[in-house]
Amino acid sequence: EAIHNEHLCRKSVVLAIGGGAALDVIGFAASIAHRGIPLIRIPTTTLSACDSGLGVKNGINYFGKKNFIGVFDPPYAVINDYSFLTTLDDRHWIAGVSEAVKVALIKDEALFDTIESKAEMLVNRNMDVAKSIIMRSADLHLHHITEGGDPFEKSESRPLDFGHWSAHKLETLTEFTLTHGEAVSIGLALDITISKRLGFLDECTHSRILSVLHSLNLPTTHKELLNPELIKGLEEFREHIGGELTLLMLEGLGKPNEIHELDSETVRQAIDELM
Repeated sequence: EAIHNEHLCRKSVVLAIGGGAALDVIGFAASIAHRGIPLIRIPTTTLSACDSGLGVKNGINYFGKKNFIGVFDPPYAVINDYSFLTTLDDRHWIAGVSEAVKVALIKDEALFDTIESKAEMLVNRNMDVAKSIIMRSADLHLHHITEGGDPFEKSESRPLDFGHWSAHKLETLTEFTLTHGEAVSIGLALDITISKRLGFLDECTHSRILSVLHSLNLPTTHKELLNPELIKGLEEFREHIGGELTLLMLEGLGKPNEIHELDSETVRQAIDELM
């Protein structure tokens, strides 16, 4: 409606300033008005600066499911202005770091080492440390999208969605009282525990990852993990990616491994261990 009322045309530009949810909504609107108006994103949260602001996806929730409606439409440009991050409360400041942990676990052991050694400085909002980690996370996400061979996710493999099958379900089960970053942290904790139970990940690395999440004051459990509805997140994730269920498990830092089936008993045992 705003695009219509302001008489924007296909040569206009929509400037989206906000966190991930705002960027998604504005990006979706820009992509369907006149079949697409150029979009410039200015992320204002830690999470959108290091992850979602760089993506080609614009999605909104429907039918009680994450991102059910949406499009793939790359932004014209992304501008990270770190002064916006100073306006965040402590909860939203640190929650987004979970996405940096995620991409470090699957793609960059050195980044994980940095997050581990600088965890206290991150919690205390050291901006120089945060900038470095955010930029490395953004670079890794951007490189995967542009060089990974599947920018519009036509295949079933979704490495950047590591830990997300349960995270998305947890967000809806908690009626979004969990932030996306917090849900991802719990999803990461669950999937590394499943990885250990499947024999992929050793106990030492598993404990080390959980310790880093804890040192960042990120959650690794929630009462809704015990909700029987959680397991439906697997099928919803399969529907969302299309075709065969494909999940990423971890064999070590920077060493992902894809699986195509996961039984509910293994998930339940992993949840019991976490709780």
